[in-house]
Amino acid sequence: MITMPARKPGRSARATRRTALLLDRAGTKRQLADEQYDVLVVGGGITGVYAALDAVSRGLRTALVEKDDFASGTSSKSSKMVHGGLRYIEQGNVNLVRHSLLERHRFRKNAPHLVHRLPFLFPILAQDGIFDPRLAKGFEGLLWTYDLVGGWRIGKLHQRLTVPEVLSHAPTLRAENLKGGLMYFDGRADDARLTLTIARTAAALGATVLNGAKVDALLTSGGRACGAKAVIDGDEVEIRAHAVVNATGVWSDQVDSMADKGHQSQVRPAKGVHIVVPWHKVRIDCTVTVPIPGRARRATCTRWGDTVVLGTTDNDYQGSTDDVNCTREEMEFLLEGAKTAFDADLTPDDVIGSIGGLRPLVGGKEGATLNMSRDHHITVGPTGMVTVTGGKLTTSRHMGELVIDKVVGVLGRKGTKSRTVNLPLLGGAGYDAEAVAASGGLAAHLGERYGTEARFVHDLIAEDPTLADPVVAGLPYTRAEVVYAARAELARSVDDVLARRTRSRLFARDASAAAAPEVGALLGQELGLTDEQVDRQVSDYLASIRHEKTVLFEGTAAATEGAAA
Repeated sequence: MITMPARKPGRSARATRRTALLLDRAGTKRQLADEQYDVLVVGGGITGVYAALDAVSRGLRTALVEKDDFASGTSSKSSKMVHGGLRYIEQGNVNLVRHSLLERHRFRKNAPHLVHRLPFLFPILAQDGIFDPRLAKGFEGLLWTYDLVGGWRIGKLHQRLTVPEVLSHAPTLRAENLKGGLMYFDGRADDARLTLTIARTAAALGATVLNGAKVDALLTSGGRACGAKAVIDGDEVEIRAHAVVNATGVWSDQVDSMADKGHQSQVRPAKGVHIVVPWHKVRIDCTVTVPIPGRARRATCTRWGDTVVLGTTDNDYQGSTDDVNCTREEMEFLLEGAKTAFDADLTPDDVIGSIGGLRPLVGGKEGATLNMSRDHHITVGPTGMVTVTGGKLTTSRHMGELVIDKVVGVLGRKGTKSRTVNLPLLGGAGYDAEAVAASGGLAAHLGERYGTEARFVHDLIAEDPTLADPVVAGLPYTRAEVVYAARAELARSVDDVLARRTRSRLFARDASAAAAPEVGALLGQELGLTDEQVDRQVSDYLASIRHEKTVLFEGTAAATEGAAA
């Protein structure tokens, strides 16, 4: 439920709003039980939230439910790149690159506070590199293609760099075989915050969105899907809708099986991991792509504040989709790649954060997942439920558009066209990136997270100056952001705040654990939790951190034993 004046469906969420968008969990739960919707979207990842935004912007009565938290699955564990995918040009999929670059441009236009330009550097090495000087000319041809099919929209074309220029961006890069470099430009975003902002934009336009709402059965009438049963805060709620969308990613086969007992699994999960090390160990100012000795996969090393994120792997995954972590073997694989490329003394003790996620790939069961297509797949099942799988974060807007095109067909409606191409996300309209960057300090920090909505967080600090205090040692997140997360961002738990509303768990795992009691206390005040409930949340968060570290430092077998205990 939205505690602000109602909006007409389809009207963009403008930055001129004078009051914050406050979301009432209890009221939203009642709405889900009482209303009849045109479309129910199941799954609060990037594809599901954009489908919900597309639907409500067309004037459809829309609901979205997520079993855990927005972006808690794949959409908070991606490479965080909003890009065309240079690798796809190498594979000959120019059309995917062209379309992805167009969608990258739309993201930067509609969410300028969240999607930022990022330089990518390819060192040219005499030997043992991704390519040597002989191949660099051919690779530069790929970069020209990348620029011409849409890369130019970011405002810069690729560049050839001298050795000193390369070292100015990456001073710890091993220079003995260095012959120069190539730099091109793409985008990046905090994937969890981007997903959350899309969900909140849908809510601002009138959609009913709720996390912590697990669908355990579909409703059918005359053989057609007409809603779902969801468990919300221990209560079973029937949500009625004329059409249902399954946007649950690696869990989509489970939801499809609710509608069709004979459903054959389609998703092939591919695991990707990232680890985080302190910036002073590597000292780069961009993303540097480096080879992994003896492997076809490249690794990327990206500066993010005072840290560097190393990733990613791409391997078949057979384990639990609800317990995905970086293993010691994967950590050492990435560290080895970084140590080969950089004159950096990196050890497992330097790993201050890690994350593991699953890509919901669709296709054959044979061959390496690295070579499988990232194209999306949209189907209409025998009950009329629309299922979307695959795809990329960058193309999520278009995927949402295509999904709702299918929904419109299921509903038998004509003449409703997507409006999201030019629809600003909350905080995006009127945002001045240069002015925010120049402001520095807290203003820049909040501006780059909330856009023009940052003033509502500033208002909290004006009312209570103690809320300006940092909540996690060494990170810029404030106590006010915890309060705002509870009031306006449907944060329910310590993990919601530390893992996704902020990225404290990824960038400072142990410091986030130390902050858990204070975050719990703030949430308790805002959400009316009992001391016992707060203690349980803190305990659960600390146990999750211990489990993550056990997998990371002691190996999978020990982690499994710890989880069983």
